[in-house]
Amino acid sequence: MYLELQNIRKSYGIGETRTEVLKGISLEVEKGEICVLLGPSGSGKSTLLNIIGGIDSADSGAILIDGESLTHMTEKRLTAYRRKNLGYVFQAYNLIPNLTVEENIEVGAYLGTDPLDLEELIRVLGLTEHRHKLPSQLSGGQQQRTAIGRAVIKNPGILLCDEPTGALDTRTSLEILQLIENVNRRYQSAVVMVTHNEAIAGMADRIVRLRDGEIRSDRLNRDRVPAKELVL
Repeated sequence: MYLELQNIRKSYGIGETRTEVLKGISLEVEKGEICVLLGPSGSGKSTLLNIIGGIDSADSGAILIDGESLTHMTEKRLTAYRRKNLGYVFQAYNLIPNLTVEENIEVGAYLGTDPLDLEELIRVLGLTEHRHKLPSQLSGGQQQRTAIGRAVIKNPGILLCDEPTGALDTRTSLEILQLIENVNRRYQSAVVMVTHNEAIAGMADRIVRLRDGEIRSDRLNRDRVPAKELVL
């Protein structure tokens, strides 16, 4: 198993204001698998994604990536490990405004030890004719493609996506979901995607539903459909 979460718990606040956001989450994701986390606002799905990505820390429980436990790593080693093994795609593109598409993607390459080929990736992303443009010269979909490129060029084992189509129209959302699917199949990254959109679950290999900080269901999707066939 590539990614393992064991009894992850997380609370915020103290005393009477203390709120338990995650109540013992255990989850496994295989290499090359697309896992979609579904749930309403407040279900804990984004908190869980942030804990996997090291943006937040769990109160208890363990995270293992490719059999290696992150729980007892020093902060320095943990930072280096996450920079190498994790890629992030968020609703906000967070591109560097004074760098071109190509240069923004190259920023990600510097974080990895075995980066993907830049020329091939730009072609896969459909950004060849936009490679020398600045973010301000791009559409929302093109900016998200660039952000995906920055995340995957370092060849991470896990690609974390938090509402990656949340700011996009339907047509562009489908294009981005097809791109994530293409990157997943081509480079075999495990994808963990948070969304509130039920339709997106159709493209997943594994569908996990959260509510009130607990997993209500975790199942393999035997009827997976290509992203291009989703009805959003």
